[in-house]
This record gives sequence, C-alpha cells and structure tokens, in this order.
Amino acid sequence: MKYLIVGLGNIGPEYLLTRHNVGFMVLDRLSGSFETKFSMERLAYHTEIKHKGKQIHLIKPTTFMNLSGKAVNYWMKELKIEKENILIITDDIALPYGKLRMKPKGSHGGHNGLRNIQEILGSPEYPRLRFGVGDDFGKGRQVEYVLGNFEGQQIEQLPEYLDRASDMILSFCLQGLDKTMNAFNQ
Repeated sequence: MKYLIVGLGNIGPEYLLTRHNVGFMVLDRLSGSFETKFSMERLAYHTEIKHKGKQIHLIKPTTFMNLSGKAVNYWMKELKIEKENILIITDDIALPYGKLRMKPKGSHGGHNGLRNIQEILGSPEYPRLRFGVGDDFGKGRQVEYVLGNFEGQQIEQLPEYLDRASDMILSFCLQGLDKTMNAFNQ
C-alpha cells in the first residue's frame, strides 16, 4: 500500500522557521526519525520511508505555497496514489498553537496552498492534518504573522508537536483516517 504525505511550505532559508512552513518541519522530523534524506526531484523534495509494509512517500513542494496543487497532482499521478491515500499537512490559524486535527475533507479556509490543491484536484475531499499556529496578530497582519518565525515558548514546544504530528501520519498510513481521528484529534 502506497501513501503520499505532502508537507506545505515555501522553499528558501528565509522561510525555514516560519509558521507557514510547519508542513515542511513535520516531514523533516518524520524523515529524520527514519534516517532518510530528501532529494530534489520534479516539483518537490522527495523521500520514501518503509514502515510495517507500507510505502510512504513524503514530498515538500518546491512550487511555493500558492502552486502546491501542481506538485500534489504530479506526484499522485507519478506514484499512482488515490486521493484517500494522500495527506496534506498545513498550518492553520483557526486552531490554537500546537493543536492538531486530522480531517477527511474541508474548505481551504483562505489558505492559498489548500485553495490551489482544491482547484487542481477539483474537490475539497482529500485528507489533511491541520497544525494550529494560533491567531495572535492584529487586523490586516495575517500574512506577516504566518510568514513570521515561531518564537520563545513556541520554539521550545515545537519538537513535541512535530513528534505528535509524525505519530498521526504513521497512524493514518497504518490504521486509516477514522481510527487516527478518534485516537488523536483533541
């Protein structure tokens, strides 16, 4: 059984620790625990892990956030993976910092990466793991906030949340969406 796990983010050192890059951070953490390295391939950094008989492909799109759907579509077709076996990891300002929630589908909620994926796939019905980054920003400062770095106590807590997100990904691949939501959604 094959899975495609997509961490959303932006390439470049200036985005490394930004809230908008939490999808990349989760995949870096997961791949590190399996001692695999990403390599630059078509439209994404890619690596593969094998876990309990599952082939789990991890990609970090190099298309920048607003064109994430292009990479998702390419890799789904290239690997012949159905929508129910993909999982998109994204930052979410509607959730408090560190809250993790897996969903089978949903709206893009104003998130440009999810909006582009929905447009290209022609549907909002694909699993996603929402990583809460909070909404501690003033009116009109949303872009500045999500493109800002995690700071202070958030940085200290980040490894714990990245590990939990990694556990949720493995559960999704081994036990399925419903069991993972029941076990992990807070």
